[in-house]
Amino acid sequence: MNHSLEVPRNGPAFRKFLAFAGPGYLVAVGYMDPGNWATDIAGGAGFGYSLLSVILLSNLMAVLLQSLSSKLGIVTGHDLAQACRTQYSKPAAVALWILCELAIAACDLAEVVGSAIALKLLFGIPMLYGVLITALDVLLILLLQHRGFRAIETLVIVLVATIGSCFAVDLWLAKPHMQSVLSGFIPTPDLVADHEKLYIAIAILGATVMPHNLYLHSSIVQTRRYENSDQGKREAIRFSAWDSAIALTLALFINAAILIVSAATFHQAGMTEVADISDAYDLLTPLVGTALASILFGVALLASGQNSTLTGTLAGQIVMEGFLDIKLPPWLRRLVTRLIAVIPAVIVTMVAGEQGTEKLLILSQVILSLQLPFAVIPLVQFTGNKKIMGTFANPPWMAILAWCASAVIVVLNAFLIYQTFAG
Repeated sequence: MNHSLEVPRNGPAFRKFLAFAGPGYLVAVGYMDPGNWATDIAGGAGFGYSLLSVILLSNLMAVLLQSLSSKLGIVTGHDLAQACRTQYSKPAAVALWILCELAIAACDLAEVVGSAIALKLLFGIPMLYGVLITALDVLLILLLQHRGFRAIETLVIVLVATIGSCFAVDLWLAKPHMQSVLSGFIPTPDLVADHEKLYIAIAILGATVMPHNLYLHSSIVQTRRYENSDQGKREAIRFSAWDSAIALTLALFINAAILIVSAATFHQAGMTEVADISDAYDLLTPLVGTALASILFGVALLASGQNSTLTGTLAGQIVMEGFLDIKLPPWLRRLVTRLIAVIPAVIVTMVAGEQGTEKLLILSQVILSLQLPFAVIPLVQFTGNKKIMGTFANPPWMAILAWCASAVIVVLNAFLIYQTFAG
């Protein structure tokens, strides 16, 4: 689908921007998937509004890193996986591929469990059957891919709008204390000192800045047929950056809304141990006073799971083709990734019950966070290399910001591992 969507050469800037709008929303889906829900609910119930600062910081890093990812794809014509294959040795590229596949499997696990939970809450379908049903969504992927890339983008934008609308109503019903909400966006020292808060903070970071999204964005931005000149590329970079920034701002609203609703209802009522999505669904109605809050919560969760399915499939194809130069039929690639996620979810559901599957959500997000450096560092390295990027290489101020973001990610992950084993 590369260069399949025409960008107008002339006309107003807004018309050109609309031609570029779309990839940012596919990327933003990864920042509001079911894995985010578990971490945001646990953070809001346990610590009130204080972790809003982590969501904001994660989102700012996401905007920066995704803009670098799209720039790499536009300038070089290669996605991040292809760049790793060409710039690193074969053993290093294979190692990075394996790590990325683990991250995609962890993300897919969150989508499977999240969708199964939504089916159970809305329709009473047992978790085990819900997990199995989610394996069939490969048919949706095949249908959409045959209709072109705009069809995928349109469905994703509709589902994102559905999630945002549901939580806008839930926010209104929860009636949060606005002064406390605003103060929550200011970071405090106990974010690092408190191990439990740090664990949730790292999980939020892992659920927000997702490694496979960096590979995805660098590829799907190339679906636009922009002018292959320095001026055309600069224009494409600018419009793509605006597209992802707007989409990720919407993702910030949704993530913050989940945490705020959790803090305004559960934390305020003294229910600080609420961490499961099912418990949140059941408790919203009596605490808010209307069943509408729970229904909207469930609908948004189902939309989130199905949305993440689309982008997870695309990322899986891009990563395998980029690192190994192996092209698999879309249905086979989707089936493999779904089985990797479905099998552990089925085993845990049968052995540990529904509580065990929901605990997998937060763990999967921590795994994602631990994989982040292996995608972020190559991205920052490539986009700052003048041999690769030419005049489009990161200017000093952007390089400093990008390396600082990478350092924050690496240090926080190292500190979490140290605390986990030392404690």
